[in-house]
Amino acid sequence: MRTAENVTLSGLYVYPIKSCAGISLQSAEVSATGLRHDRRWMLVDDTGEFMSQRAHPRMALISVRLDPEWMIVNAPDMDELEIPLRNGPGNHIDVRVFGDANRGELVGGEADRWFTEFLEFPCRLVHKPDDDPRLVDSSFAQSGDQVSFADGFAFLLISEASLEDLNTRLEDPLPIDRFRPNFVVRGCGPYAEDGWSRLRIGSLPFRVAEPCPRCAITTVDQSTGTRGKEPLRTLATYRKSGGEVYFGRNLIHDALGTVRVGDTVDTTPR
Repeated sequence: MRTAENVTLSGLYVYPIKSCAGISLQSAEVSATGLRHDRRWMLVDDTGEFMSQRAHPRMALISVRLDPEWMIVNAPDMDELEIPLRNGPGNHIDVRVFGDANRGELVGGEADRWFTEFLEFPCRLVHKPDDDPRLVDSSFAQSGDQVSFADGFAFLLISEASLEDLNTRLEDPLPIDRFRPNFVVRGCGPYAEDGWSRLRIGSLPFRVAEPCPRCAITTVDQSTGTRGKEPLRTLATYRKSGGEVYFGRNLIHDALGTVRVGDTVDTTPR
């Protein structure tokens, strides 16, 4: 591998509950399904279909913090909700993420009531069981590659330079949280990530997979839960291909370990 520029990891994020607010970290453990705790919980409707900000933008207002034993959930005008990180054996239901059928372990009635009240929509919170692997569906995938309840890949990477370039085209610049990356890197040019085939963050190797098609979630202000038209309207003028708008790159990991903000990012061109 080689690094033409001095690329480093400048941001590291996990999203414990799919489509709810993320957590900025200084270091994170890379597990079989991605960063530890990332998208291990998910809200589903009464049919078991996953819920997201696409239809429920108020999910952006649900924040999470972690301590060694608990996930603590907050939202405006709601009492704090504590959920154990380690569930005992529980009831399972069939759940779906973009057509992938999996099992979800029901967290319990108190959590379901809390989320239903805040979102004003009947829903249940489920946890991903360790014994029900969800395999990555990609031409870049290898046997055994897994993902949690994320849309399709365990990791999304975006460079600071790509966001800076986009923001020069927008009337109102946007923060990185609109794009919900796991990894943010600095030290490369705009959209340099499109030209990488492999990379290494610290000591951990990754394959660079498909570009990330962007959806309506990017138009939701993550601090207010309100929807607008940007950045999709602007991205469509220069980042559209085959009917999709792309921003950021999906990754698949080839080893387990720990990544840290400040790690060197070594890249291999396509």
